[in-house]
Amino acid sequence: MKNFWKNYRGTLLILLGLVLGGIAGAVWGTKVDVVKPLGDLFLNLMYMILIPLVFFSISSSIAGMQEVKRLGKILGITVAVFLGTALVSAVLGYLCVLIFKPIQGIDMSNVKQLMGNVKGASGTKTSALAQIVATFTVDDFSKILSKSNMLSLIVVAILVGIATAASGQAAEPFAKLLNAGNVVTMRIVKYIMYYAPIGLGCFFATVIGNLGAEMVGGYLRTLLIYVGYSLFYFFVVMSGYAYLSAGHSGFKAFWRNISVPAITAIATSSSAASIPVNLEYTKKIGVTADIADTVIPLGANTHKDGSVVGGILKTTFLFVLFGRDIATFQNAVIIIAVGFLVGVVMSAIPGGGFVAETVIITIFGFPMTALPLILIISEIIDIPATLLNSTSNITSSMLITRFVEGKNWLSKAMRSR
Repeated sequence: MKNFWKNYRGTLLILLGLVLGGIAGAVWGTKVDVVKPLGDLFLNLMYMILIPLVFFSISSSIAGMQEVKRLGKILGITVAVFLGTALVSAVLGYLCVLIFKPIQGIDMSNVKQLMGNVKGASGTKTSALAQIVATFTVDDFSKILSKSNMLSLIVVAILVGIATAASGQAAEPFAKLLNAGNVVTMRIVKYIMYYAPIGLGCFFATVIGNLGAEMVGGYLRTLLIYVGYSLFYFFVVMSGYAYLSAGHSGFKAFWRNISVPAITAIATSSSAASIPVNLEYTKKIGVTADIADTVIPLGANTHKDGSVVGGILKTTFLFVLFGRDIATFQNAVIIIAVGFLVGVVMSAIPGGGFVAETVIITIFGFPMTALPLILIISEIIDIPATLLNSTSNITSSMLITRFVEGKNWLSKAMRSR
């Protein structure tokens, strides 16, 4: 129980705040607006730290990536497999949302009144190329210090990180500064999150009080859809990957060894905490030590199939909430691309979850006041998302071994024991 409380204390307190806030909103309706300033306080605290958080986390992460160059062939195949499985997860996640529709029947006029109208909903149309340029760049450095230009800030942070890494020894003091800045900002975020149960609880009370109890049904349906998808992906898709890696033998080896890593992921709700167990059981399956030792730690930071679907859920949740059509071909491609970006690129960044949610809002022009709506989704899907994020690295290791060692890799591993 002590370990359970340690692992889940933050999540449980936030969920408690959401439950109490939801009850208060359902019982007292718009009267709960009296606590709205307490919810706004949490939002403002997060907005205040957002710019340094994004800059230091991305630039310091990239500045410290010199060792990646030594991974050679294994790294190349690892990247290809990670990208391929993440894309599969994104497409399947979008189809799941399209079929089961997480939210429906909510008064959109009330949503827009509470959250603010969507930026860019009306006005002069611009070309796709001009929109891309405007999304990723600004015409003045000072503009990247605004949360409205988050992708531009990310571009600058990436360039700073690359330049620092490429400058070698001469830039070591600056690299240490970036790392120290990241440590400090992450510590500040940790302090702010102590207030999250109260802040998010008050915000959720306001949402339920103004939009009605149907919003609770939307979150519950979102959770059920995500759990259903997770079970499908875990038992069907990952079994398919294991079979592709080594046929029936790969399928059997995977299911003989996956129970402990899966239980560990659920119990700890942490991909990082699952690394030791994943390493042990990936090697028991027959994956060579050099591949396991490279792929499992790397995957814990850069390969999160569960987060990909989480990004799609959050994006489509806001699309439907603000009355946008998720079924058009153009929107489908963009939603899948953003889910892919969230799960592959943002997951490699310390504090990337919060950054990803901000990017979702920035790309599509939703009001920043909608940020807590998808922060809530992050909390309620955390456990099944961790299960997919963590255990998918094991099947990825098997696929990578298949490409590196050949199709008979598992039988060779069995004979060498």
